[in-house]
Amino acid sequence: MNAIVSMRDENDILNEALLKEKQPNNSRGALHGEIIAVKDLANAKGFPTTQGSPIFANKIAIHDDLIVARMRAAGAIIIGKTNTPELGLGSNTFNSVFGITKNPYNLSKSAGGSSGGAAVALACDMVKYADGSDMMGSLRNPAAWNNVYGMRPTWGLVPSEPMDDLYLHKLSTSGPMAKDPNNLAILLRVLAGKDKRQPNGVPFFDINVPLRARSLKNKRIISFMRWDLPFEDETKDLTEQALKKFEELGAFVEVIDLPMPMEKVWEAWITLRSWSISNSLSEEFQDPIKRKLMKKPLIWEIMRGQSLNIEEIVEASKIRSEWFKEMALLLGKFDAAVLPSTQVQPFNIEEEYPEFISNKRMDTYHRWMEVVVPASLIGLPAINLPAGFCKNRLPFGIQLIGKQFSDNNLLNIAESWHRATLLPEKYPPIFAN
Repeated sequence: MNAIVSMRDENDILNEALLKEKQPNNSRGALHGEIIAVKDLANAKGFPTTQGSPIFANKIAIHDDLIVARMRAAGAIIIGKTNTPELGLGSNTFNSVFGITKNPYNLSKSAGGSSGGAAVALACDMVKYADGSDMMGSLRNPAAWNNVYGMRPTWGLVPSEPMDDLYLHKLSTSGPMAKDPNNLAILLRVLAGKDKRQPNGVPFFDINVPLRARSLKNKRIISFMRWDLPFEDETKDLTEQALKKFEELGAFVEVIDLPMPMEKVWEAWITLRSWSISNSLSEEFQDPIKRKLMKKPLIWEIMRGQSLNIEEIVEASKIRSEWFKEMALLLGKFDAAVLPSTQVQPFNIEEEYPEFISNKRMDTYHRWMEVVVPASLIGLPAINLPAGFCKNRLPFGIQLIGKQFSDNNLLNIAESWHRATLLPEKYPPIFAN
C-alpha cells in the first residue's frame, strides 16, 4: 500500500513494547502500547521528516513536535511515518521521495490526501489510531476514500507547533483519525489542550470518553446541498441517502440556502492559503536549486502569494470574519450541517488531480476540493462519516460540520451514526485491481 514509510527497526519496536509491558497499570496512558505512525509533516525524534519533498528528504528530526510528544507521553510506540503529498499539498498522496500510496479498495485509485498514508494504514488495520492534519480537507478527504473517520477539530483545540509567527490565524490544524468515533475521541483527548508557549488555543476543553450513542430524535441537521458546486452524480445521490438515514434515525433534516455565495468564500480562501504557503516557504523558494525540486502547484501557490498586496489580504480576512459571523448565527440553531467530504470519487493514481467535474473545468489544482472550504476557512469542527459506496465499490463519506466548540456533540452524533451503520467493520478493503 505504501502507507507507512521510514519504518523503524522491528527489534527496536519489540524492545520498547516489552519495556512498556513492565509498567504498572497506574502509570499507563490512554495510548499505552499502541503503535502509531506519525504523518510525515510532523517531527518525530530520530525519524526523517521529509514532508514528501526531496528538499527535506535527508532531514532527521532532533525533537518531537508537540502532538508527537503528547502521543508518546500517553504511551504510544512510534514505528514510522505515514506518507503524504509533497509538503501536504493536493489530495492525492504521492511524492518523489516515497512514491504513491494506493487505495486498498482499488489499487489503481488514489487514496486521497494529504493524510492518505494515515487513512490507508487505518483501513488496513496496520494501526488503531492515526494523527493527521487538515488545511483543505486533509483529514476528511482521505478518510472518505478509505472508509474511516477523520476529524478536523475546532481550530485551537489541538495546538500547532510553537514556531514562527504565533498570532496570525493559521488555516490548518492537526486532528485524529480512526475506524470508529470513540477512538477519535480518545486520540483527540491526548492531542488537545492549550500550550502555554502560544497566545492562542483553548484553556480547557474536556473530550468525553467513552462516547454515548444517544437517540438522534431531537437532533436538527441541515443540508448545504443547494450550494452551487459541481458534484459527480453518485456523490450527490449518496449524500441524499445519508440524509435520509439521519431521518430514519430520528433526526430532523432541512435543506437550506447558504448565507454567502461559495465563490466569495473560495476567493477569500485561496488568497489566505497562498499567502500562508508563500510565507512559510519563501526561504526555500529563493534558493534556485531547491526551487527546481518543487512541484508546479507549490510554485504556483508561492508565486501567487507573493503577488498579493495588503489590501487583498485584508479584504480576504474581512470576508472570513463575515463568514464566521454568518455561520455562527446559522449553526447556532442546528446541531450539525452536512456536505459531501469530496466532490468526486477516487480517481486513477496516475492523475495528479481531476481537471473536470461533470464537464466543468477545474481552474486550479485544488478546485475539485472546494466542498471542504466552508469549515476550513473559519476553523469549524468537522468529521468525515463513512457513508456508503459508489457503484464501483469505492468508499464515500460525508462531512458533519458543527459550530465552534461543538466537538463533543459532533463526536456523539458520529457515534450514533457509527453504531447504526458499522461501515468500516462490515466492509473492509478488498485490494481489487
